[in-house]
Amino acid sequence: MPEHDKQKEAKKCYPEIPQKTEGFYLKGCGSLDWGMKNRMGRIFNSESGRTVMLAIDHGYFQGPTSGLERVDLNILPLIPYADTLMLTRGILRTIIPPSVTQSIVLRVSGGSSILKELSNEDIAVDIEDTIRLNACAMAVQVFVGGEYERQSIINMTKMVDMGTRYGIPTLAVTAVGKDMKRDARYFRLATRICAELGAHYIKSYYVEDGFETVAASCPVPIVMAGGKKIPELDALTMAYKAIQEGAAGVDMGRNIFQSEAPVAMIQAVNAVVHKNESPEKAFEMYNTLKNEG
Repeated sequence: MPEHDKQKEAKKCYPEIPQKTEGFYLKGCGSLDWGMKNRMGRIFNSESGRTVMLAIDHGYFQGPTSGLERVDLNILPLIPYADTLMLTRGILRTIIPPSVTQSIVLRVSGGSSILKELSNEDIAVDIEDTIRLNACAMAVQVFVGGEYERQSIINMTKMVDMGTRYGIPTLAVTAVGKDMKRDARYFRLATRICAELGAHYIKSYYVEDGFETVAASCPVPIVMAGGKKIPELDALTMAYKAIQEGAAGVDMGRNIFQSEAPVAMIQAVNAVVHKNESPEKAFEMYNTLKNEG
C-alpha cells in the first residue's frame, strides 16, 4: 500500500483519540444490557434523569374510573406532555394512535376487581404480546403484606426473568392493603424486596416522614405514585417534595385526569419534575394555563 494511503487510513481511525465508554444516567442500571438501557432511556428523560408517567390503567380492576370514561376524549390531549403512558393492552390497542412516540409501560398483572381481594392477581399478559406492542416496560402489582403476598412477588420475578430474556424492564408497583400503615418503614421494606428480586424500577407512594430513606435505601429508581385526587397545589407540593427527596419521577393519574384543567395540570407537573419548579410557581402556571384554555 502506498505511504500516503497508510497515512490516510490512520487519520480515519483517529488512534490519538481514545474511545469513550458512556456511563448510564439511571441509578442501578449501569450493568443492564443495551436493549434494557435503551428502553429505560425512553421512559426517563436523559437530561433531567426523571420521568412524568401518565397512569391510566385503573380500569383493569376499577372499570370506567371517573375521568377515564372516554379515554379518547379525556386522555389523548394529555399525551404530548407525558414522557410515558402506563396502561392496559386493551386501551392501547383500541384507542392510542400507533403514531404516539411516548414510551409505553404495559400493565401485565391482573385478575381481581374491586369486588374481591385485590392482592389475588396473576400474570395477565404474555411476554410475546408485550413484544408485539413494543412496550418499554411491564408493570406488575406487588402486595407486600397482603393476603396473596407470595403470589404477587412470584408474578414479579417471573416477569423479571421473561423481560430479561428479551430486554424489557419490569416496573414493580407497590400496593398497600387497606389494613396496612403507609409509613417509611413499610415502603423501605416493600421497595427493597422488589429491587432485591430484580425489579428495574419501582412505583411507590410518598410519605411525609422519611421518604428520603425509602429512596436512598432502594438501589433502583423510584417513581412516586400520585394516589387519590387531592387539591392541585397539594399534588404539586407532593411531587416536588418527592423529587427533591430522591424520586426519579412521578406516575400520576387521578391528580391529572380528574383535575379541573388536566392539560394545565400535567404541564405544571412536568415543570416540577423536569425543571425543579417550586410548587407555588407551578401552581401559578397551572392557573394561567387553565384561564387561557
